[in-house]
Amino acid sequence: MLREDGVRVVTMDAPPVNALTVQGWFDLADALREAGEDPGTRAVVLRAEGRGFNAGVDIKEMQHTTGFDALLGANRGCHAAFKAVYECAVPVVAAVNGFCLGGGIGLVGNADCVVASQDAYFGAPEVKQGALGVATHLARLVPQHLMRTLYFTARTVPASQLLQFGSVLEVVPREQLDDAALAVAGEIAAHDTRVIRAAKEAINGIDPVDVNLSYRFEQGFTYELNLVGVSDRLRDDFAGTSKADSQPGKGTA
Repeated sequence: MLREDGVRVVTMDAPPVNALTVQGWFDLADALREAGEDPGTRAVVLRAEGRGFNAGVDIKEMQHTTGFDALLGANRGCHAAFKAVYECAVPVVAAVNGFCLGGGIGLVGNADCVVASQDAYFGAPEVKQGALGVATHLARLVPQHLMRTLYFTARTVPASQLLQFGSVLEVVPREQLDDAALAVAGEIAAHDTRVIRAAKEAINGIDPVDVNLSYRFEQGFTYELNLVGVSDRLRDDFAGTSKADSQPGKGTA
């Protein structure tokens, strides 16, 4: 939805927990690219309906898929969506409600500004499912040692703590989240879009970490864990799939 002020709103809505399917990740990437390519778009708000912002990959979909198509699809889909946020031609404001886990961290870590509700919390529980990834993006939200602790323990951190680090701009009551995100995006949209688009490209150009390559490096270890069968067993436990129903070669990001 493109508002009169030039702010485009992109909404994730995949009940019950916004765990996106393979196609869902590619659809989100397409929506974000389309937003940036539209000359009428001056800023983007990325938000979600439902209980939380994003719960990552749809693991149940993965566990009902044989072969390696799901693994490849999830990895490529997440990479495409994260890249689309980072490389969107205009700034992206993430409006985070409830849980922001796994792939949600990849989206938020690549956003230009983050506004969160008071019930929002962030984490990367990949070690529980035998997958690696988004440490690249978690490192953009919290200091290095906390990132490592959160990653190795699968703990979560509240939005109020990220507010102290400056990675979250504002924490508001949930009912005020959309208005808060739209207000920031509106401030951006009020400037000459030619300058803002140039500024986005310039800031990305001086980024000390190539987030696209860094994330792909992490994904390589996910492939290794899948090949030795560790990931499949852990995902079965998570999804409640019996090993009698499990098929060799299933995978997820």
